[in-house]
Amino acid sequence: MATASPVPTPSHRRSLRKRRTVVVTAAAAAAGIGAGFLVLSANAASTSASVDLFHQTLGAKDGWASSGTGTTGGAKADAAHTFTVSTRAQLVKALGSTSDTTPRIVKIKGTIDANTDDSGKKLTCADYSAGTGYSLSTYLKDYAPSTYGTSKLPSGTQEKARHAAQVKQAKNIVFKVPANTTVVGVPGTKAGITGGMLQVQGVDNVIVRNLTFAATQDCFPQWDPTDGDSGNWNSQYDAVTLRGATHVWADHNTFTDAPGLDTSDPAYYGRQYQIHDGDLDITKGSDLVTVERNQFTNHDKTMLIGSSDTDSVGKLRVSIHHNVWKGIVQRAPLSRIGQIHIYNNYYDTTALNGYTLLYSVNSRAKAQVVVQNNYWKVSASQKLGKLFSGDGTGSIAGSGNLVNGTATDLVAAYNAANSKKLKTTVNWTPTLTAGLEATAKNLPTELATTTGAGVLS
Repeated sequence: MATASPVPTPSHRRSLRKRRTVVVTAAAAAAGIGAGFLVLSANAASTSASVDLFHQTLGAKDGWASSGTGTTGGAKADAAHTFTVSTRAQLVKALGSTSDTTPRIVKIKGTIDANTDDSGKKLTCADYSAGTGYSLSTYLKDYAPSTYGTSKLPSGTQEKARHAAQVKQAKNIVFKVPANTTVVGVPGTKAGITGGMLQVQGVDNVIVRNLTFAATQDCFPQWDPTDGDSGNWNSQYDAVTLRGATHVWADHNTFTDAPGLDTSDPAYYGRQYQIHDGDLDITKGSDLVTVERNQFTNHDKTMLIGSSDTDSVGKLRVSIHHNVWKGIVQRAPLSRIGQIHIYNNYYDTTALNGYTLLYSVNSRAKAQVVVQNNYWKVSASQKLGKLFSGDGTGSIAGSGNLVNGTATDLVAAYNAANSKKLKTTVNWTPTLTAGLEATAKNLPTELATTTGAGVLS
């Protein structure tokens, strides 16, 4: 492959093309990305008047998820397994059991608040901690580094209570997706999930589309004094998590912390009390995933590929294309071990709502990453050597990447500024590249109105 082009130590733990249409996306406007233009969509199938959005399947050669049997989700669902839901309880019932692999389509109409009970009553962190004995003030007192030390994870009464409260929250906000399922937002309804997590674990053939995932929050982060140089608070829930999942297509979704931004969270033990984990994490041997035309905004640890340096060799094959990353701190993505193709994405690295860039793409644990024809918007003060990151074992190859419209070798910029060099060749050549654009120059305007939730109709 052609060559593509020290930052503070971050925590790396788990902690559409033919029809013109007028689109106004509220999610895009809120993120400062753009809305309200006559646009030429870049996915022919998703906006074609002749295509049923709910039954649509991933196109041929559209990234790793098109490999082998491809990704069809619930396209073969019968009427008895086609659901329209608008509450948390309805969503749980529609998803059913993960042991039931019957094709199903789950249409989400409007915004579902995951932090509600079966009757729709709003639940708070206090509701989840009730009866567990957990108290944040007591937890902070018991595990203060000055008295508890910094060499081991918390243990004892309050840690057990914290874990029990976290388990109670998980039972309410984690939605387990079975194999052969499409979860899709109904156009025009501001469809999405607030405060919840879609868990795609150990299953094959799942589609997630046209949804806004907002404010996924852990009420009970765990303190880990051994994480990083000064310890960290680690939270439990991603907006969407793939764990040992295969053939997954995530398309036209919006991911955001809003309205619960990091700037509103306190600091304890000198570290931010982090209640957010990942936006879309792909771990534990997940494989054959395509992530396209999403918006990632207002978030820190955005996308993790590979949960550890010993995750599954031969898997973690992911294609990431035509996404917008704006107001992202890091992990866009962080890649371990796998073969990852990152192409035709737009990275706006301008600080947003307190989210300031640490790096965009990280290749570590011998990851084989191809970064091709992407566009970075950076300020005059941004050092180009900080757009990439690595541990000295990962590779990034590629070409055609633009910074403020100028072709730039970002690997060379990183290597010139760091002792742990990124390798410049990879052991594979991408072939599943449908939609690959030969130049990145038009991405800032094109992707402003063709990505995220609310675009598809």
